[in-house]
Amino acid sequence: MRALEQRLGVSLLQRTTRRQRLTEFGTAYYERCLEVLGLVAESEQLAEQAQGDPSGTLRITAPLTFGSEVLAPALAGFSLRFPEVKLDLVLTNQRLDMIDNGFDIAIRLGNIPQSSPLIARLMQDYTLTICAAPSYLARHGTPAHPEDLGAHNCLAFSYPAGDEWRTAGTQWRMTGPEGEVLVDVDGSMVANTSAGLYQAACAGMGVVMLPDALVQRDLQEG
Repeated sequence: MRALEQRLGVSLLQRTTRRQRLTEFGTAYYERCLEVLGLVAESEQLAEQAQGDPSGTLRITAPLTFGSEVLAPALAGFSLRFPEVKLDLVLTNQRLDMIDNGFDIAIRLGNIPQSSPLIARLMQDYTLTICAAPSYLARHGTPAHPEDLGAHNCLAFSYPAGDEWRTAGTQWRMTGPEGEVLVDVDGSMVANTSAGLYQAACAGMGVVMLPDALVQRDLQEG
């Protein structure tokens, strides 16, 4: 006890020849120690519970197309394996703040900045395909080389940036046998969802760059 008093720099006990009792600070210190021990016991109990089957709510945010075409079907299997976990899936192309919005997992397309405090893991490559409807190609011809896209009606994707919307498709990046190629494109429409661009392309409006998951079935069917 004396060693503790020396370390704290205060007296914890009032000592007489017949008895000892806690000082005012000693009483407060003792009560706080009891609170800490209680928190430790609760933490150990939580750790024991965590070793069992997962339960509770898992809140996830993901981009619209990836979330609906890839993630949502995969989560069906997750729910079968962990039936006690309730999934809260928020699909949006806005990069919502994980902490402010209470998300446990955020799926992003692209690179995470080096300075980010978040823990990032690569899930999979997310590839895009340049395509157009047969009706459009019949009217305007089929591009034979990336540079040919400059003469076509290329429908671009727009995304929110604060209070404004920016166009992400004025320059398309492609990788092929010749390496990486950047092509400046322009078109008659921009849209903030892949689904909107997909429907416009199916109607023969122009050329689009869309996620493989959204167009593979159509391409296979011709």
